[in-house]
Amino acid sequence: MSKTLQAIRGMNDILPEQTPLWRYFEGTVAGLLDGYGYRQIRMPIVEFTDLFKRSIGEVTDIVEKEMYTFEDRNGDSLTLRPEGTAACVRAVLEHGLSGGGQVQKLWYMGPMFRHERPQKGRYRQFHQIGLEVFNLDGPDIDAELIVLTWRLWKLLGIRDAVTLELNSLGTSEARGRYREALVEFLTAHLDQIDEDSQRRLKTNPLRVLDTKHPETQAVLVNAPKLADYLDEESRVHFEGLKARLDAAGIPYVINPKLVRGLDYYSKTVFEWVTDKLGAQGTVCAGGRYDGLVEQMGGKPTPGVGFAMGIERLILLLETLEQVPESIARQVDVYLCAFGEQAELAGLTLAERLRDQVPGLRLMVNAGAGSFKSQFKKADKSGALYALILGDDELAQQVVGFKPLRGQGEQQNIAWSALADHLATCVVQG
Repeated sequence: MSKTLQAIRGMNDILPEQTPLWRYFEGTVAGLLDGYGYRQIRMPIVEFTDLFKRSIGEVTDIVEKEMYTFEDRNGDSLTLRPEGTAACVRAVLEHGLSGGGQVQKLWYMGPMFRHERPQKGRYRQFHQIGLEVFNLDGPDIDAELIVLTWRLWKLLGIRDAVTLELNSLGTSEARGRYREALVEFLTAHLDQIDEDSQRRLKTNPLRVLDTKHPETQAVLVNAPKLADYLDEESRVHFEGLKARLDAAGIPYVINPKLVRGLDYYSKTVFEWVTDKLGAQGTVCAGGRYDGLVEQMGGKPTPGVGFAMGIERLILLLETLEQVPESIARQVDVYLCAFGEQAELAGLTLAERLRDQVPGLRLMVNAGAGSFKSQFKKADKSGALYALILGDDELAQQVVGFKPLRGQGEQQNIAWSALADHLATCVVQG
């Protein structure tokens, strides 16, 4: 017996009943970013593997354990993108978008891929919306990225469910000095930290700071603090960011253990977290990466950005019951036609209504059927109203207008008045 075909574990179909919420979320974000002057860029989902090794860092969990990497027919090592920043920087460099100090404010949307253990809110194919800004080095643009997410949370109705966590990693030089002090401290307490942290101590010691292991967390209470090693430039930058957030009335928490999992971050790092989704609490995260463009072969170029996880934010909307009622309904009006002449007239009438009433979601019955069966399909469609067209209606040049959700009695409306009626009771609400 042949094996039943199914999706790869951790890579999920987004079904028709789910896509309206996705489209609502994506449209809300796109409209917001238009208002802030960001432009969309679309990158391939496959890149040369070396791109991610050079940008993310060869000793990170992503590169060591999680990437989907394969050889193509030419023998080139290719990887399904595990995140968007590296690909965006590659595109900016390849097309000269940041040359001459040009400011670029870009955003992208699409699937990312990591071979992780699938669980609620964490998948092997997941979707992100990311923003990247190049050639602005002040705390004002860091603040703008946070301010616009704060506005997004309000638009989505989830502002009370998320908390902003902030930290500064300093310059690479300052971080190097701190790394030495941290390694020295943890080496002296090696028998008290967990096995995974011992491994990270040799490869990426700052990642020990965000361990969830309780014994290691207890050791870290007395560990050197990154804030004590910050250079003056980073300190001034961080104070400038906090001052702007204070002025905008955005609450935040300083989290000295926040380091992010990618090697390219410097100075500002931030996360928006929630306690409504269990273990997967981060819904949006990012920071500054002033050395990344140069690291990838370009000229020194300041950069800052973030990415938000669409699946987690969709889950948060559903958990908090912040799904607008209107998006669950995909059809406003269902047209029932009885008899061949009514079907012909109904097709013409439907197209005329679509011309006259922009935004009208009108479904025409297909496959004929009895009065009862057509009304059953009309009700199942979720439509608010049914239009009825039979021989009697054709003769009188009217359409039966029947509320399906208890909003009144059926009435006959002249064809000439139908568009105005639908515009008032359906499109305008």
